[in-house]
Amino acid sequence: MQCVRAWRSLNYLCRVAHHRAWKRTQSHTTAARLDLSGIYPPIATPFTAKEDVDYQKLEENLQKYAKIPFKGLVVQGSNGEYPYLTVEERVEVVRTVKQSLPAGRLLIAGSGCESTRATIQLTQKMAAAGADAVLVVTPCFYKGKMDSRALIHHFTKLADSSPVPVVLYSVPANTGLELPLDAVVELSQHPNILGVKDSGGDITRIGLIVHKTKAQDFQVLAGSAGFLMAAYCVGAIGGVCALANVLGQELCELERLCVSGRWEEARVLQQRLIEPNAAVTRKLGVPALKQAMEWFGFHGGSCRSPLQPLTEAESQQLRRDFSSNGWL
Repeated sequence: MQCVRAWRSLNYLCRVAHHRAWKRTQSHTTAARLDLSGIYPPIATPFTAKEDVDYQKLEENLQKYAKIPFKGLVVQGSNGEYPYLTVEERVEVVRTVKQSLPAGRLLIAGSGCESTRATIQLTQKMAAAGADAVLVVTPCFYKGKMDSRALIHHFTKLADSSPVPVVLYSVPANTGLELPLDAVVELSQHPNILGVKDSGGDITRIGLIVHKTKAQDFQVLAGSAGFLMAAYCVGAIGGVCALANVLGQELCELERLCVSGRWEEARVLQQRLIEPNAAVTRKLGVPALKQAMEWFGFHGGSCRSPLQPLTEAESQQLRRDFSSNGWL
């Protein structure tokens, strides 16, 4: 009988200690939780004629971005051509951006790799280089096996070991793989997974993610300027938008209009952004984004091989998409 009482007492004390530790962890997590709301350009990586990273031109772009009211910058995302950079280059670009970033702005670094082990290692390097959070794309080379079970395992192991918060990244146009809704919902419960950037463009899915994760303080970012207003309508809190590299002030204005509920003005501005956004994303991609950056006074330049510059016909189409909406 005494053994039973002792066991019960010990069990009670363990539960109390666990609860207190859990509360301390929750308080620390809540206090440290980053507010992601706002607009982020996923910045391009300038290259020299020999295809080396051009750090001088990168810093000149950063000086111009500092004058635009972005919440922060996404570095080494899809528009930064991260698959074509070495690990050392990816980290050095992040370190360079951190040194030039104005105080109070967030730096979100892309650290996704194909294996969980490599992603964890690169995430730790990105954190050491100054990243406030990491944006982690779904592994996709073996996409036939990347079901919810595999992806939950991957992102959970990463979040368990990451020294900075994790933002999930679903970009099916590039990966051929959409992060399943049930996986997003389960992962939203992890204290070190802050939110998701969803670039798929399915507004019903974005609204459902917001709805199903609302108890978790989970933050949803639109992955494109083409549906930014619609995403705000269903509960997104910001956007990581390629077009912000070119029309950053205008994207920040659209955010302001949406947040303040000025929907008619927001609608007019959103409509003018649809065609140029499509041109620099799904239609013509990173080469078009870099060409447009040159027109608007930024350093875009050439892409790293095997990406090729636009043809003359593509360049003319790009110009029409901007000029017909009053941007050129």
